[in-house]
Amino acid sequence: MLLHIPAILTPEQVVQCRAVLEKADWIDGRATAGYRSAEVKDNQQLAEGDPVGRQIGEIIVAALNRSALFMMAALPRKLVPPLFNRYQGGQNYGGHVDGAIYPIYGTPGRLRTDLSATLFLTPPEEYDGGELVVTDTYGGHRVKLPAGDMILYPGSSLHHVQPVTRGARIASFMWIESMVRDDGERTILFDLDRSIQELNATVPGNADVLRLTGIYHNLLRRWANT
Repeated sequence: MLLHIPAILTPEQVVQCRAVLEKADWIDGRATAGYRSAEVKDNQQLAEGDPVGRQIGEIIVAALNRSALFMMAALPRKLVPPLFNRYQGGQNYGGHVDGAIYPIYGTPGRLRTDLSATLFLTPPEEYDGGELVVTDTYGGHRVKLPAGDMILYPGSSLHHVQPVTRGARIASFMWIESMVRDDGERTILFDLDRSIQELNATVPGNADVLRLTGIYHNLLRRWANT
């Protein structure tokens, strides 16, 4: 499932994050790339554990916890603290698949990268290129979102970032381990949950809502690992 989640951050939060990032120390993005990914990765990012990244990351995690759409779609169990990258001057990231397991910085823990997410922090009119292209069975999907919006997609997806030929593209990226590891099962639960909420808003108190809610939780009980 490829899902656009609008307005994770407010315009005021985007301005706040960008002001802090202007003073950040950017390093070669290959520092966190695996062997094969490093061959096609050309960008800059904040070092894991950077105080600036931690400060903004706390804002983003709090916003994600408030997003009903994110919680419905991701059913998160663990989250890599948000990381940050920048592309400019023709920089790009060639085709790759994210590693299946990622260490959580500063802890002995790891997580399974069921979902990948990119939160755009630069308005699309400020740069040319920089589209995230996610490939699935239906072809390549080009993603370039307003600042504050997020794209959520399976971590198993082949994807790349187009060269940025004008301006700079700044974004936060992260990986999520879901309580439901299978993308097809997560999609079923997401569609069912959304349908229940829409039906309840249209005909509150309907007996079908109660039955569907029971089905949702029985499926979640069957598929979830907590």
